[in-house]
Amino acid sequence: MKINIVKNIDELSLLAARKIIERVRKQPTTVLGLATGSTPLGTYYKLVQDYRDNKTSYKHVTTFNLDEYVGLTSADQNSYNYYMREHLFKSININPNQTFLPNGVGIDPAIECDKYEAKISESGGIDLQILGLGENGHIGFNEPGTSFSSRTHVVSLAESTREANSRYFNSLSDVPTKAITMGIETIMEAREVLLLVSGERKAKVLREVLEGTITEKVPATVLRNHSNITIIADEAAVKCLTKHCQISS
Repeated sequence: MKINIVKNIDELSLLAARKIIERVRKQPTTVLGLATGSTPLGTYYKLVQDYRDNKTSYKHVTTFNLDEYVGLTSADQNSYNYYMREHLFKSININPNQTFLPNGVGIDPAIECDKYEAKISESGGIDLQILGLGENGHIGFNEPGTSFSSRTHVVSLAESTREANSRYFNSLSDVPTKAITMGIETIMEAREVLLLVSGERKAKVLREVLEGTITEKVPATVLRNHSNITIIADEAAVKCLTKHCQISS
């Protein structure tokens, strides 16, 4: 495990973007696992900026997003499909047919989960998975109590997650109660993981992830079992860590 501590979210975004750009340039057919939410926004902005300035090509890159709300169409401004188009896909030269998100409006969500797993497998698996960290320790939408052996599945969102995400909606009642998410085992099969953690609100859970017991009660603790993971965290996010855990290893 490597831990890179940076000053703020801007430095986090720049370092994360550099790691992604380096991977794509070295391996043009990279399969990227992508995250949404507020933390990766700056990273995507840096990728777009680099594309405009340096023409890093995404023509042969394939992407799989971690999750999507059940019941929201790709045209809905609160869907992650819309998020990815607006913040990244429309501004780089990636082939839309090579960008994948779970289908949250399929007739049978369980079938859509199986299809998504199959598509990831057909693509050869994920080379680099970008992750954020939920305040309750979730990764993707794998809420506390999710089995470490889970594959892509439908999840009932915790109230704390819905409340945290309600800032993107008109009201809490508008936030979907279910989502489709990559499972923890699916995430752990990525060849490399990049975990981005920013802000004082994530300090306590990051301490739990790095210093607490590895447990399904805090899903992100499983990342300590991954053989190739880098954490980029800003100073506010690491304020609760011990000196030992702040040293890259």
